[in-house]
Amino acid sequence: MPLKFIALLSILLVSNIAFSQVEEVAPPDYIKTINFKGNTPETQLPILRLGEYVVLEFDALNGDEDDYYYTVEHFNFDWTPSVLVKSEYMDGFDNQRIRNYENSFNSYQIYSHYTLTIPNAQTRRLKVSGNYMLSIFNSDDELVFSRKFMIYENKATVGVSVKRSRDVQFVEEKQRIEIVIDSNNMPFNNPIQNVRVVIVQNNNLNTAISNIKPQYTVGNQLIYKYDAETSFWSGNEYLFFENKDVRAANTGVQSIDLKDLYHNYLYTNFERATRPYTYNPDINGNYVILNIDAENPSIEADYVWMHFSLLPIESLKNKDIHIYGNFNNYVIDDSTKMIFNESHNVYTNAMLLKQGFYNYKYVVVNKDKSIDEGAIGGNFYQTENDYKVIVYYRDLGARYDKIIGLGAGNSINISN
Repeated sequence: MPLKFIALLSILLVSNIAFSQVEEVAPPDYIKTINFKGNTPETQLPILRLGEYVVLEFDALNGDEDDYYYTVEHFNFDWTPSVLVKSEYMDGFDNQRIRNYENSFNSYQIYSHYTLTIPNAQTRRLKVSGNYMLSIFNSDDELVFSRKFMIYENKATVGVSVKRSRDVQFVEEKQRIEIVIDSNNMPFNNPIQNVRVVIVQNNNLNTAISNIKPQYTVGNQLIYKYDAETSFWSGNEYLFFENKDVRAANTGVQSIDLKDLYHNYLYTNFERATRPYTYNPDINGNYVILNIDAENPSIEADYVWMHFSLLPIESLKNKDIHIYGNFNNYVIDDSTKMIFNESHNVYTNAMLLKQGFYNYKYVVVNKDKSIDEGAIGGNFYQTENDYKVIVYYRDLGARYDKIIGLGAGNSINISN
């Protein structure tokens, strides 16, 4: 094969790899409770205003007090790598060791709690808005896990309204998002091509609707009044439990047992799709680390084996059922899989989770790997859901996608 052809093939392969969408890397089993914190006690989807701090926390349960390092990379709206070099989006340096860590205190499970704050003395400032990936490496330069976060500028006002579906077939099961973007006197050049919108339900990027283009332009306003294109399945309120006092049965916990670690057995849940909707306040899939009589739950909260159980109806048997929530960034893997116990006629699973207040639901994973969130919990238009709308803009001649506005809405005020 001619060398020139080999060289061309190599360039094409590298180009294809370089411009493919990047995905978050899930952590190994010994890394737990990864969360971003900001101005709320619970973990959150990290969408920060330019100049604000982002705080990443995680626990390493191997007891080795390992060194971990971080890198920060900038991406386009579709999570392909941007052409910016580090000096264009960052003041300072990354690839630095995470220096702030503490060991657990008064817990059966030994762990080290790591905290990374950006900006810091080494990474002094992130200079531009847009999509970012924070990657954590070990001392052998192996990627341990990665998480997405976003930085926005307040250059546009984003109005968000939650409506019922216009499609009679789904009027009881879906919620529709209407958006009005006001540019605050910043002219939009060719908004059909240069303005892109992402809609996120309950901080879950896996189900986000992306690349929505404006339907109408009225002066400086962009109007989005789609039906199918901006509709989400409504789902149902999340199930929850609380075990801030690990030695006593709390909300959702039926019994406890102490072995090598504490074991908490939750009440058996049941299928809700065929039952009437019941309002049940939740925190929309999120979780909060809590420990009673502790000054610092980050290092004083213990890890507990949580035992889940689900009573199936006949149509759910032989289905691939998983536990779903923000406690593991909505990842579906072997640790979340429910196993059918024929002798007790229930699906069961045990997960090692840090003490706190947790939301979760059961979902069905289809053979094509798609997730059916409503198969077990149902879909009800009355369900209270949070929505965030992220607005990207690339001006004529610009080299990267800015995030120029962030809007939020809640379906508690849903209307027709």
